[in-house]
Amino acid sequence: MNRACFSLFAMAVLLLPLTVSASDPKTPSSTEQLTPQTKLLIMRDLTAERVFVRTPLPMGERGLAIKDGKVSPSEQQVEALIIQHGFAARPGDRVVITNVLIKEKSIVFEINGGGKKHEKWYQHVELGANGTTAPVGGAPKSLEAKGSSVTLEFDKYVPELTGEQVRDMLAPVFDFKALNQAEAYQKTLPPKVQEAIKNHKVLVGMDRDMVIYAKGRPPRKIRDKDDSGVDYEEWIYGNPPEEVDFVRFQGIFVSRLEIMTVDGEKIVRTEKEVDLQSQENEVAAKKSEQKPADAPTLLRPGEQAASSPDTRNAPQTAYPSPGSTTPTDPPGGTSPHWQMAGLS
Repeated sequence: MNRACFSLFAMAVLLLPLTVSASDPKTPSSTEQLTPQTKLLIMRDLTAERVFVRTPLPMGERGLAIKDGKVSPSEQQVEALIIQHGFAARPGDRVVITNVLIKEKSIVFEINGGGKKHEKWYQHVELGANGTTAPVGGAPKSLEAKGSSVTLEFDKYVPELTGEQVRDMLAPVFDFKALNQAEAYQKTLPPKVQEAIKNHKVLVGMDRDMVIYAKGRPPRKIRDKDDSGVDYEEWIYGNPPEEVDFVRFQGIFVSRLEIMTVDGEKIVRTEKEVDLQSQENEVAAKKSEQKPADAPTLLRPGEQAASSPDTRNAPQTAYPSPGSTTPTDPPGGTSPHWQMAGLS
C-alpha cells in the first residue's frame, strides 16, 4: 500500500512541470518588453490606417497623449492650442495614420503627415549652373505641417502588444469600428441628439452640421430679419401638401422650429431642447474678440481703419417670405445682369 502511494506521488511530481507549462503558454504579456518582430508587426498593421476622430485634434507638434486610458492635455489646454494653431481634425473627421514611431516608453502615431514638417533628403541637394543653384526636389508644397499626433505613453517600457490591443488603447481618441463619417460623428454627440438624428428630427439648439445629418442639405434657404431686427437664416424642408419644416438659425444654432403638418396644424418650438457647448464655437468666439491696443498694424500713426459693414451674413438679394417660393426682384427694381445683357 505504501509502495502504491509512493508511486502515485512520484508520478504527480513528474507531471507537475508539464501541467504548469501547459497552463502558461508563451502568449503576449504586459510584463514582457516589446520585441523587434512585434514592433514591425504593429508598424505594418497601423500605418496607413484610416480612422475616425472622437475628439478635436490640435494642429502642430504638440498633439494628444494617452496614458492609462486618460487623454491629456486637458480640454482647456487643447482649446488654447486650437486657438493658436487651428484644427487638424474635428470630431467625426476621417484621418490617416501616416507614420508609427515606437520609442522606449511610448508609441507615437502621426496623423495626416504629423505636426512637424518632414523633408526628404534630396530636398537638401542643390544643382547649380552659371552661378545659380536650385534644389533637386523642387520647392516644398507647404512651409507648415497640417497634421497632428497621438502618443501612447507607458511607465517603464513599451510592453508586448498586438495590433488589436493598441487599437483598444487608442479608443478614447480614435474610432476604428465606425463604417462611415456619419456614424462616427453621431457617436460623439449626446444620446438625445443621436436619437433625433436617427429619426430625422430637428431639435432647437442643434447646430448646422447636426441638422444636415438629420435632414440633409436644405433645398431652399432664406435670409431675413425678425421683428427685433436680428438677422436669421431659415432652411426649408418639404413642399405642400407634405409636411414642411422651417428651421431658423441665429448664428450657427437652431433658434426656432416651425412645422406645418399635413392636416394644416402649425407647431412652433422656440425653447432650447438641447444645450451644446461646442469647443469649435468657443474657439471661434475667442478668435473674434477685440484685439489688444498694442496689436501690430499697418496703419500710420493717427490713421484710423475704415469701418466697413459686415456682409458675411447679409443677403445679396431680397429673399421671399417663408411661405412663398416665388423669387422677388432685386432692390431698386434693377433687372439681373443676364437680362441686361440680352440673354433672357
